[in-house]
Parts: sequence; C-alpha cells; structure tokens
Amino acid sequence: MAAQTRALVSGQWLADAIRNNLVGPKLRILDSSWYLPKTKRNARAEFVQTHIPGSSFFDIDECSDRSSALDHMLPTSSHFSQYVGDLGIGNDTHVVVYDTSDFGSYSAPRVWWMFRLFGHNLVSVLDGGMKNWLADGHPVTSEYSKPEHREFKAVINQSWVKSYEDLLENINTKQVQVVDARSAGRFRGVEPEPRDDTLPGHFPGAINMPFTSFMDASGKELGTEDLSKLFREAGVNLEQPFWVSCGSGVTACHVVLAAHLLGHNGVCVYDGSWSEWFKRASPEHIISEGEGKKV
Repeated sequence: MAAQTRALVSGQWLADAIRNNLVGPKLRILDSSWYLPKTKRNARAEFVQTHIPGSSFFDIDECSDRSSALDHMLPTSSHFSQYVGDLGIGNDTHVVVYDTSDFGSYSAPRVWWMFRLFGHNLVSVLDGGMKNWLADGHPVTSEYSKPEHREFKAVINQSWVKSYEDLLENINTKQVQVVDARSAGRFRGVEPEPRDDTLPGHFPGAINMPFTSFMDASGKELGTEDLSKLFREAGVNLEQPFWVSCGSGVTACHVVLAAHLLGHNGVCVYDGSWSEWFKRASPEHIISEGEGKKV
C-alpha cells in the first residue's frame, strides 16, 4: 500500500521523509493541537516554541464556522479550501497530522477526518503524536517558514455529518448505533463536563467507548485485533451503520479512525455533540447518574 494512503504513519517514516527533504508541496505536516480552555494550554504558542521540522499550525477554532454559538463547528467547503491552501496544501499533497497532547493523540484525528470529509484522502495521523516523537529522540525546532499558497478544491461529503435533529429522530427509530467517545465518568454523569454551562450524562441508547481506549499506554494506536475486540465488547456491529459523538466533535473522530483502520469508512460524526445536545434536549433525553437537566 502506498505510504500516502495509510491512515497512520510511524515516527520513523516521518523522520525519514524530513531527513530526505520530502516536506514541500507533496508532503505537508500539520500540528493540529487543540486544548480545552480549562487546561490553560495555548497550542499556538507551544507551536511557536517547538514543533516537528517543516510543520505548520492548523487551528481547529479558526478553520470552523465562526458564526455558530457552538465550538469549532465545521467550516464551509470554501473556507476549508482557502484555509488549507494557505498552508501550502493542494489536492495532490499528502498531509500528516499530529498533536502534542499527553495522551499521544487527541485532536489530530479530528483534522484527519475533516480532510477526508472535504474529499481529501491523502491524509495520515502520526501514530503516537509528539509524545512518542520526543520519546524516540526525533528532532524538533522553533524555525518556521510559511509555505507558498496552493489551490485546494474541497467537496464536502455532507452525509458523514449528523445534526441534533438526526440524533433526535434516531432515539425514536433506533435505526443506528451511536457511540459516545467521552470518558466513562462524563458519560455516566458522575464526572463534570469541561464546559461550565453543561452537565454530564448521555443520550438514550448511546454506547460508551472512551477515546483513550483506542490507544496503548504509550499513546500509539492499538493493533487491528485489539481494535476489533473493543468494538465487539462494546456491542458495536461494524457491519451496521453507526454515528459518533463526544463533547464537541473532536475526540469522536478517534472512533472514526479506529473503524477506518478496520476497513469501515462510513462512520458519521454528530458535529454538535454533547455540548449542543445538553443545551437543546428535553430532560428525558438526558440520562445521568448525577443531577439531570432541570426543567
């Protein structure tokens, strides 16, 4: 299989590509780190200090629908085209995304999914992220040179994006499995949500698969046998349609990536996720072991 079609690339593969001066119009590296405000981490400032050589910063909040009241909802095709074109990415560019989270991978799968959603399949996640890149002794730098703009034409696959109304209808019809990638505590309603205006819990029928369960202790993606076992034990049938949700549509993409690695490409994301659901749903559609939504 050609390297550029792999959903995951190893640190060694990327280090070799950098050493061989392959970073350019045909290969772009993106630091797609994003953190919740409560973590007090500034991803862009961290990028300025240190990043993988040749990489650019992809800002999930900037490349989004700025008119939405919700965090980083998907941008339009034209916005995405302009944004990634400014990062030196064309339709023939192999894009490698990573993030700097302590998990090994956190927000990178969201950007991987966004590229695929907008019709670009030449995209890979750096397995293990910056955490493993540093652990393996690969080089970092503070140097940055802005890539030359390239034309990028995005075509969105809207069927991969689900709305509040879609989820509401599915609660009644029970046609589709819905996986929630938040932590077990947030899903059950016993651990706080990171956003102050939102209480924890889940919607009826949701299946909990915390995004961290798809990685090993070092932060690298589990092998296909272990991934298959995770879905099997959670009661998710990969042959049947399923949608994914999380806090705000970021970590849900870990589930999409895992399913993709097992050969299943049509997993859909509820972009508004729990932060929208909690605001809009009626109390009976908020299931929680803690305090529920007040009428």
